Amino acid sequence: QVQLVESGGGLVQAGGSLRLSCVASGRTSSRYAMGWFRQPPGKERQFVAVISWTSDATYYTDSVKGRFTISRDNAKNTVYLQMNSLKPEDTAVYYCAADLRTAGWRIRADDYDYWGQGTQVTVSS
Repeated sequence: QVQLVESGGGLVQAGGSLRLSCVASGRTSSRYAMGWFRQPPGKERQFVAVISWTSDATYYTDSVKGRFTISRDNAKNTVYLQMNSLKPEDTAVYYCAADLRTAGWRIRADDYDYWGQGTQVTVSS
């Protein structure tokens, strides 16, 4: 079992920045990919970004490229999502997820084994 706890969400004006963190605990000895997903109000969960175990591979959905940066610190069992130039359409509940079946990266939510409880990000115009 792996437990994931997100933090760092909040209310920010358009153009502002937030940094989300996700701390993993439990069975963290294996090598695993980490992803961020989000669920806007009234919409389905969407892929945002993913990072491989060694951090040598990252991938972003087109709408956040150039604005969001995913990173991780394996010594701290923590993954981050730096979000800059935020837009109202970035408003959503953000979830981190662990994919224990690969050290690479995948973008389908169904591929992920464990999920955090989510953190709300609200961007005002």
